[in-house]
Parts: sequence; C-alpha cells; structure tokens
Amino acid sequence: MAKPRVLVIGDSIRLVSKAGPAGVDVVYAQKPSQFDPAVIPHCSQLLLVDYQQVPTVVALARALHEVRPFARVVTQSEAAQLVGGHLVDLLGLQGNGARTTRLLHDKSAMRALLNERGIAAVPFAVNPTREQLAEFVAAHGAAIVKPTKGSGSLGVRPVRSAEEVDEVWAWCEEFGIGDFLVEKLLVGPELSVEAFSEAGRHTVVAVTAKDTDSGVVELGHVVPAPFPAEQLDAIRDLTIDLLDAVGLQDGPSHTEMILTAEGPRIVESHCRRGGDFINDLVRMVHGVDLEEATYRLAGTGAPLADLHPARGAAAVRFLTAEPGTVVSVEGLARAQRMEGVVRAVVSVEPGSVVGELRWSEDRCGHVIVHAEDAETAVRLARKAADCIVVTTEPDPAATARPATLDGLLGAFDEVLDPFEARPAE
Repeated sequence: MAKPRVLVIGDSIRLVSKAGPAGVDVVYAQKPSQFDPAVIPHCSQLLLVDYQQVPTVVALARALHEVRPFARVVTQSEAAQLVGGHLVDLLGLQGNGARTTRLLHDKSAMRALLNERGIAAVPFAVNPTREQLAEFVAAHGAAIVKPTKGSGSLGVRPVRSAEEVDEVWAWCEEFGIGDFLVEKLLVGPELSVEAFSEAGRHTVVAVTAKDTDSGVVELGHVVPAPFPAEQLDAIRDLTIDLLDAVGLQDGPSHTEMILTAEGPRIVESHCRRGGDFINDLVRMVHGVDLEEATYRLAGTGAPLADLHPARGAAAVRFLTAEPGTVVSVEGLARAQRMEGVVRAVVSVEPGSVVGELRWSEDRCGHVIVHAEDAETAVRLARKAADCIVVTTEPDPAATARPATLDGLLGAFDEVLDPFEARPAE
C-alpha cells in the first residue's frame, strides 16, 4: 500500500526528517535561498521554488496533485502559513484552510473576531494616525504597537506614556512598519499554550511560562508553567474558545497569552508548533513530539499516543551580547557539564556580528535544562547561561544592519503577506 503523500512547505531538514518514521511520503517545496541538500534523502520529490510566489506554487501543486494526490499540506514555517491554507482549500484537503490561517497570521483580524465574540476582549485600533495613537494611549494608560503580521517579536514596541508617543511614531516611520495595530498594554506573567487538534477536537498538551526580562524579546521558557490549577483551567478554556472561533481543524497550535489581573488575555496565536525549542521542552516533559505528531495525522495515526502528565520540568535560556563584533566566546564547555544541562549551543563565533536585540534572530545561542520542577529548571538554565560569555567590541560599521522591517525580513528571503502585490518573477 502506498504511503500517504504530503506536501511540506519551507520546513528545515530537522523537521522533514521526522516524516519517515511517521509513515508518509514527502514532496518538499523550499526556496532556493534556503535549500539544504542534506534534506534530499528524506524526500521523494523536490520543488526548488519561491513558495511565496503564489501563482507558481499553485500551478506546481495542482499538477502534482493530479498525478498523485496529496493527503495533506504540512508547514511549521510562519512564512508559509498563508500559502499552505490557500492550497488546502484549492486542493480540497483536510486541514487548516485560508480563513483559519489568515485569522491567525493577521493579528488585527484575529483581535477583531475575538472582540466581536466577546472572547477576552482587548481594546485595539488598526493603522491609527499619530493623533489617534496619542488618544489611544491617553485612554488606556499604555499600549503596544506591532505589525499586523509577523512573529518573533519583530517590530514590537511598547508606548508606556503619552510622552513616548512622538518617539514611537518616529520609530514606526523609520522602521517602515507598514500596516500595524495598537493594543492596550497587557500586564502580567507571559505564557504560551501548546495544543494539538484532530478534526476540530483540541487537546492542550502543555502550558509554557515565558521570561522577557521586561523587554519584548523572549529570553527564556519553562514547561510546565508553574501556575495554580484554577489559572491553568482558565488558560485552557480560553485556548479552546480561540481555536474554535478561528476554525482550527488539525495539527499543532501555539497561543501566546498574558495572565492579567482580569484573567488570561490572548496576544497572538499560530497554527504551527511554537519556536524557541518549546517542542523540545514539551517532548522532555510530556512525551509528545508535536513536530512528528503533525506527520502522524496523515501517516501512522495516533499523534498523541505518548502524551502523559508532566514528568519534571524543562527550561531554555537564550544568550545575548552587546552589539558589535564578537572577539571571544568563553565558558561553553563548562556550561555543557553543569547540572541538568541537556544542551548548550553558541550560534556566534569570533568575527560574527551581533546586532541590537530587536527580535528572536538577534540572540546568540541557548541552554536547555531538565530538572525536577520548574523553579529548579529555570534556576539551572540561568546559571548555565551565565557561564557563557560572548565578548564583543563596538564596531559601528559592522553593526549597521538593515533597520527596516523589509530589510530584516529580506535577509531571510521572506515577505509578510505573499498575497499582496509583489514584483513579477
């Protein structure tokens, strides 16, 4: 019997390599600029194509589907979500279609839907003028400005008082933020919910606590989140209400929230597993690999067969450094030998350029720890991360990196919305 055939869009070799054990046959679509030849043994066919050029990828997918139909479209890449949902509808496949992927990719659309349905409503406005932004901050005390689309804390700026409005507005123009929304600033512990859905039935697999050190870029996570049972119940209920509202059908989801004094409030959500090695933390603690489970939907089935209550806790802590050119990296070997450490990695080396901490891609490495409880895991992860010292020297020429939204995305050959007007191929 032939294996179910899946179209995988934009994922890394680490993810694609999990398709084989799940019993599926992979047709892999990847941008030439992001292609890794090591993925070849894991695929039956390759499409080297800019999958964000929608007419091209649609023509290719249609032709291949006619010859041998796909069972599903799979992607864990944020850049491919809208294209994936479009293809699900176009080819008549089971999965998350264009409405769902659009609602989860476009923060303003999701917020409007939630507020309309009375699901943990949060005041917001889209593309305000400078005067309207000032009025919003005056009405709500503080606000957060962010692009309507995107992830990884890209282009997110708080406006904590009326005195900061002009500065933030000038930054929005300089950064080229494009379509953006302003929301009431939510205050409280940050968290995310890792869930998995099958035919519209949602299972909350884990709740992750987050640490931003009072900034906007995430610097640490721990699973399970050490919250009281009644708060966890409210968090789970809100997650399911959200997933039902957007019509999520299948696969993993990653929903970010803030636990305010009024209860949990949704920040954003995605129909993919969470990044930042959250999948590794979930697997260590709850026994489920959400990446492999995604392939099992079309392959061997029973995607959550290994799910169990939390066994211990796992934490990740990210490394940062002052902007400049790296001159030395010290302490990595020592960190790798420390108590509880599962993995310690530095992603820079002497000569690398470290930019200002503007989004997740500006971090310098990470440490993952497994321990008996969340408090211990966080403590050990911080201790190991503190052992690793990345020393830089100021170099204005080297750190003059693109300071616009398009410039940062361009380094990864991505656009936020492939359905908007683009230059011809």
